[in-house]
Amino acid sequence: MKSRNFLIVLMLAFASFSFAQEAKFQLSSHILDVTKGEPAPGVKIALAKQDKAGNWMAVDEKITDKNGRITDFLKETKGVSNEGIYKLTYFTAPYFKSLNQNSFYPFIEVVFEIKGENHFHVPITLSAYGYSTYRGN
Repeated sequence: MKSRNFLIVLMLAFASFSFAQEAKFQLSSHILDVTKGEPAPGVKIALAKQDKAGNWMAVDEKITDKNGRITDFLKETKGVSNEGIYKLTYFTAPYFKSLNQNSFYPFIEVVFEIKGENHFHVPITLSAYGYSTYRGN
């Protein structure tokens, strides 16, 4: 009986530790291909941050999932501020090439500023000859 109780306590402790350690992220993005009316999976997106001298420093690079999303840019860390000017570069040429489509924009750069600790969502709507972006939630 003691070993069973110990096992239950150990499992509960592990479960609460797992939930307490769940990472949160301050930035996400999404690509919607408006020509198809569907998400754009498999698109590389690079994140860079501007330093005080105006230079861009690489921060991260990820590939959109099957829903055209990246949800885990800029991990939130206690005592660390992610404030600053950032740039997301969407590498769209390979995406359109995979669809056997010509496109006008080989990549798209979206520059924005993070102030505070809120979550920021930067989506784009995309076609082979145009795009739009906005601050989502």
